[in-house]
Amino acid sequence: MSQIRVTMEVGNDGVAVIAISDPPVNALAIPTIAGLKEKFHEATRRSDVKAIVLTGKGGRFSGGFDINVFQKVHETGDVSIMPDVSIDLVVNAIEDCKKPVVAAVEGLALGGGLELAMGCHARIAAPRAQLGLPELSLGVIPGFGGTQRLPRLVGLSKAIEIMLSSKPIMSEEGKKLGLIDALVPFEELLKVSRKWALDIAERRKPWLRSLHRTDKIGSLSEARKVLKIARQQAKKTAPNLPQHQACLDVIEEGIVHGGYNGVLQEAKVFKELVLSDTAKGLVHVFLAQRATSKVPNVTDVGLKPRQTKKVAIIGGGLMGSGIATALIVSNIFVVLKEVNSEYLLKGIKMIEANIRGLVAKGKLTNDKAEKALSMLKGVLDYTEFKDVDMVIEAVVENVPLKQKIFSEIEKACPRHCILATNTSTIDLNLIGEKIKSQDHVIGAHFFSPAHVMPLLEIVRTQKTSPQVILDLMTVGKVIKKVPVVVGNCTGFAVNRTFFPYGQGAQLLVNLGVDVFRIDRVISNFGLPFGPFQLQDLAGYGVALAVGKEYAKAFPDRIFKSPLVELLVKNGRNGKNNGKGYYIYEKGSKPKPDPSVLPIIEESRQLTKIMPGGKPISVTDKEILEMILFPVVNEACRVLHEGIVVRASDLDIASVLGMSFPSYRGGIVFWADTVGANHVYKNLKRWSEIYGNFYKPSKFLEERAIKGIPLSAPATSSPSSRL
Repeated sequence: MSQIRVTMEVGNDGVAVIAISDPPVNALAIPTIAGLKEKFHEATRRSDVKAIVLTGKGGRFSGGFDINVFQKVHETGDVSIMPDVSIDLVVNAIEDCKKPVVAAVEGLALGGGLELAMGCHARIAAPRAQLGLPELSLGVIPGFGGTQRLPRLVGLSKAIEIMLSSKPIMSEEGKKLGLIDALVPFEELLKVSRKWALDIAERRKPWLRSLHRTDKIGSLSEARKVLKIARQQAKKTAPNLPQHQACLDVIEEGIVHGGYNGVLQEAKVFKELVLSDTAKGLVHVFLAQRATSKVPNVTDVGLKPRQTKKVAIIGGGLMGSGIATALIVSNIFVVLKEVNSEYLLKGIKMIEANIRGLVAKGKLTNDKAEKALSMLKGVLDYTEFKDVDMVIEAVVENVPLKQKIFSEIEKACPRHCILATNTSTIDLNLIGEKIKSQDHVIGAHFFSPAHVMPLLEIVRTQKTSPQVILDLMTVGKVIKKVPVVVGNCTGFAVNRTFFPYGQGAQLLVNLGVDVFRIDRVISNFGLPFGPFQLQDLAGYGVALAVGKEYAKAFPDRIFKSPLVELLVKNGRNGKNNGKGYYIYEKGSKPKPDPSVLPIIEESRQLTKIMPGGKPISVTDKEILEMILFPVVNEACRVLHEGIVVRASDLDIASVLGMSFPSYRGGIVFWADTVGANHVYKNLKRWSEIYGNFYKPSKFLEERAIKGIPLSAPATSSPSSRL
């Protein structure tokens, strides 16, 4: 028997309560929408129904349209799968219903959920309900009338802000803006909503159709001014995202030609955008993030996560202090250990500065900041380690030092304690080599700054126990990170995949391509900075140390450039001392530093790879591909070796860890849109000219020849698969 997704109960008062019931968030799946249409038609026909209340069961109104439907559209290319909700349900069945309809909102009303509520004749909400239209974050625009009704309910400027930011507001703000008619305690929500609906039926309260209102729009010339400013801003903040401009065009259509015309135009544009590459990429990333929480033999074997109340961190530098910040703001007690009181004080000051930064950005209240800082204790020995649930070692990348620390913590910590390292490149088997509890050793690889960046790479060895993996995944979610479980190798999944990124850029520079042009091409593609500005920000010490690790691990396919060493010799260290490829001055944007050009020239003379001693001539497209195709090639090796559970894990990790543009769907997804064959042919050609750095991997070659997408699951599993 199929599950009942929509129920209707008619009370003695003549009010029909129609409730959406599809846990956990009452998503509007196709059968749910069909059920709503059926119940509204029934309530309209029945003579014992005077008024209608629309609500959601389980403490939530509705989380919006079912995103799996988008995925089906993308797989089939058939947009007719999308049901007609906007006219058929929201306009005809709800807004133009001959009986008043009141929305009783609690928990959340997002996307299509809020659009259903806006089609009702009044909205009553419980406190702290989330209201929003996040559709633009999925590459589309609101498609059930949201572009037309929200401006009419809250005013044009605020509606544009809500839609373009994709961020929800609380019902308290909704009440001030006029989106919500009344705020009532949760236990009175249905009672008040029923009475409100009857009051409208008996003309004691106004019967308002949102689509027909114009009182908050202002004059046409004012509206056009607001839209013009919004368009200019969207061009700056979202230059590669078509849905922002499309949304503003559709809003304008409704203001100029009336709400109903606006709704028709919205439906047409929505269907065009659903099939765009941007929507495909963003929907893929959304679903990829969901998929990370399913790890075979870890999350499907009946294990229960244990609670982590107290964590010890060794090392209070940039990473250690960032990790400590992430833990204490999420109510986890932290013991921070350093080698001496000077370093300890420095670490604590960095954590305090991080917390102050979060308060300044409005992400933390003063009370919560005080509470967080009270969860931190600084120590100089292991006494406090006797009851910790997890240790995270965050010292410098030095194998003997890490081995020594692991031997010490094994003795100092309780048996159940998770022994984690925040190394970004070193093989975990080496780190845990000298201890007995190898089943408790795991990598907790945060990305800098650790309290801001959303990715947590969880690195398992062949010996790590499933319980330890599950416990760390749970901690990751508690501290609002996206945990991605990966296998153990030099650089793990993200850094290993992207090691050719910086090297490809170095290769191009030594071939005579302008360093600032390379950065421009990469940032135009959608990454926040180009590879050289990124190197400036990370500091040259990191580039040199990490470069050595890769040279040891993958000697057959690296490109060694003397450029960074020459920069260091010249007294440069990027942003750290204000001098790198760019000039860094307080209060102004980084500016290209012309004095770096002779150093680059010296590097070119040393490498001698310019054909005939002359710079190569390349298009912007070739620059992009010569830098990113080697990354795709390494991603293929990572997939072939089973370092990630699924290709989409590498996609989400590239988006959250390397800031690969989310609207391009992640590194593997993007490579599939470009085509494995195109990637393979170019790499093969370049490898013949420039050597092994570009040599295509066997996995890429096989998939290109057979026409199989790179993201398709591997048929045979190699011996190293985890």
